Amino acid sequence: MTHRRRPGGWISTVASTPCDPPGRLGWAVAGVLAVLALVNAIDASVAHASLVLGPAGAAGLLAIARWAGLSWQELGLGPGTWRRGLIWAAGSIAAVAVVFAAGAALPLTRDAFRDARYHLNTGHALLTAFVLIPLGTVLFEEVAFRGVLWALLRRWRGTGTATAISSALFGLWHVLPSLGLAGDNEAIGSAVGKGSAGQAVSVLGTVAFTGLAGVVFCELRRRSGSLLAPAGLHWATNALGVLAAAAVWAWATK
Repeated sequence: MTHRRRPGGWISTVASTPCDPPGRLGWAVAGVLAVLALVNAIDASVAHASLVLGPAGAAGLLAIARWAGLSWQELGLGPGTWRRGLIWAAGSIAAVAVVFAAGAALPLTRDAFRDARYHLNTGHALLTAFVLIPLGTVLFEEVAFRGVLWALLRRWRGTGTATAISSALFGLWHVLPSLGLAGDNEAIGSAVGKGSAGQAVSVLGTVAFTGLAGVVFCELRRRSGSLLAPAGLHWATNALGVLAAAAVWAWATK
């Protein structure tokens, strides 16, 4: 804890250097990890459970963070963070849109978008991109990994440790959702095979890729000071990927 003088007296400010966690901070980290494990298990076994678990879980995690003493600014949701976050988010979405449009249009990369999970009609694709993904995926994961967990760990051990741990856990978070990836995606299945070995490779690859993506998301969070920046990129990579895949499947049937 440091102090600085202002007219009328002294005020306390939270030290910016890493420190050993007080009891409340340690319990908060443990609580977040417990919530993550529970949500991950339920979401993998109950269809569309994330539509309820996402908003409810995000609210619960924010409550834990506030109980632990984190400010809205530390969580990337302070009133001064919104405009800058939206600018970063808009730039990220535009960049992903250009890359995905080119990838879907070019024959060399088009097969990467042939994912059986997203062989959807237009209405279902739009519902997935603009309702299911924002509410069921992006909201909870960004609040959990780049909001609450990252801020708690940053207060405890600094930015580098916060980014490393939250990104590693973000990669592990995708183990259960990736179990059928080799069978669902034509490009991945043809590259690694669709047997047990191929499944293992696809899961390990997914964990590594999403872990690295977590580092990028954390860096966006750090540079922008806002949770909206990584949320925008996260939404774009998921939702625009679904729309691109649905478009590729639609073209294939013409």
